[in-house]
Order: sequence, then C-alpha cells, then structure tokens
Amino acid sequence: MDKKQRKVVIVGDGSVGSSFAFSLIQNCALDELVIVDLVKEHAEGDVKDLEDVAAFTNATKIHTGEYADAHDADIVIITAGVPRKPGESRLDLINRNTKILESIVKPVVASGFNGCFIVSSNPVDILTSMTQRLSGFPRNRVIGTGTSLDTARLRVALAQKLNVPTTAVDAAVLGEHGDSSIVNFDEIMINDQPLAEVTTVDDQFKAEIEQAVRGKGGQIIKQKGATFYGVAVSLMQICRAILNDENAELIVSAALSGQYGINDLYLGSPAIINRNGLQKVIEADLSDDERARMQHFAAKMLAMLNAA
Repeated sequence: MDKKQRKVVIVGDGSVGSSFAFSLIQNCALDELVIVDLVKEHAEGDVKDLEDVAAFTNATKIHTGEYADAHDADIVIITAGVPRKPGESRLDLINRNTKILESIVKPVVASGFNGCFIVSSNPVDILTSMTQRLSGFPRNRVIGTGTSLDTARLRVALAQKLNVPTTAVDAAVLGEHGDSSIVNFDEIMINDQPLAEVTTVDDQFKAEIEQAVRGKGGQIIKQKGATFYGVAVSLMQICRAILNDENAELIVSAALSGQYGINDLYLGSPAIINRNGLQKVIEADLSDDERARMQHFAAKMLAMLNAA
C-alpha cells in the first residue's frame, strides 16, 4: 500500500454503493474513485453527480470502470448483490449472492489487485468469509461491515430510551449481523457509568432494546425499500482507517482464529484497523451464556458456508 495515489474501487452502485461514495469523498482525501456496475448508464450518472460533490471537497478523479481497474487499487468495496425482500432473512440470500460474489472476486484478483477487500453484501459474515476463500488473500486483508450497523442501532435505541445523546453511549453488538446477534449488556457504559447503575436492566428492558436493534432494518425496508446510510458510513470509516493508517478500533466482521472459541469464520467483533487491514481482533468480554450462543450460531453459519 506504499503508493502515492490513493485509489478505491466500488463494485455495486446501488443505494449502498452510491451512499458510500458520497460519504467517502466528503470524509477522506482520495486521488481516484472507480465505480463498477452492470448498469453502466446509472453508474455514469452517479459519477456526474459525485463530481459536483468533489468540487466542494477533494480533487478526486471519479469515473466508471471495470474489474481490471482494481490492479493498482488500495481497496475494493463489494456492495453488489441481491437485497433483502420484506420478511426475508439475511441468510436467505446466501445462495443467490454467492454466485454474484464469485463473478466479482475472481476477476478482481486476476487483475493483480493486492489491496484490501471490504464487503457489505448480505449475509455479510458468510460472504466476507467466502471472499477470503475465493481470493486466497490473507485474512487480515478481507474485512466485512459485520455488526457495525447493529451497534449503531443499539446506541440509538439506548440513547432514545435513556434520553441521552448517542455520543454518551458506549455499547457493542457482536456475532452475526442478523437475528442471532448478541447485545453485550454487561459491558455497556452510559456517560462512563455502567448501564446497570443508570437504569434497571431486567429481562423486559433487554427484550425491548434487542427488538429495537433487530427490527429496525425490517422497518426501514418496509417503509422505504432498503437501508443504506448507516452501512455506507461504516464502510467509509473502515476505508479511512486503512488509507490513513489510523489504528482505529471499529466493530467489523473480523476473521476469528480462536477468539470466542471460534475458528475459520468472520463475525462481528471489535478490531484494530490500519493500513494492513485487520491488524488485531479484540475479544470482548462475554458471559458464559453469550459465549455459548455465539458458538452455537457460528457452527450453523460455518455449516452453511461449507455447503455453499
């Protein structure tokens, strides 16, 4: 990654891809941004729209391209895939999106790409795991957005429930980006105080918060068709941490190699991200029950991954 030119390639110019591009060029100095999409006319229109943003922010060269353009890129972002339909789970998408993923990863690798893959397509943990397998890249150079969006929704739900700003909430969701995710209640801090010292944390409180986190995506999809702003900013933060060598602690879909008693699978966890990609996985404290739940669902996901 010791290049003078900072280059990012986005594969998939749907709502997530275009929202990410909009966020990236506002928040990160970039030399070149390439948008790859099967619907080239739409991508070209997005380029024209984004050029106007670049005029206000950074002198980024923005254009459409092909997989071959990844040969000298620092990062390839994969947002392409079939979106969830109302009532459909993320895991329902695995077979449809696996074929799409294969058609992307192989030509990108064939281009000579030697940077980092970042995946947001769903089911993100399985597809990130599959990207690493298909590419043959070291695990540190493949990252997924994981439970970053779930974590954002948790912080919003707690802030609204407790009538505090989201900046006062330090909380995380771990495991699968989906219905088996784990809210790490014991570690939540509100204005640097343990959650249990701020409010009564009983089963009803936990159930309400978990429902707010897990149900929000479905509500948004029902009301406006898709969710994209939150995950777009998550992608931007991961990109910025890599490009700027930030050593940032972020919640991502990280390659686990023994953490939480899990191997050979990507799941949501705190991790340190820098120019090398995933520098270190930070194993969060879990109760015995939470750890067992995480392992149980990880075994199911690994079986699905191996079957696919």
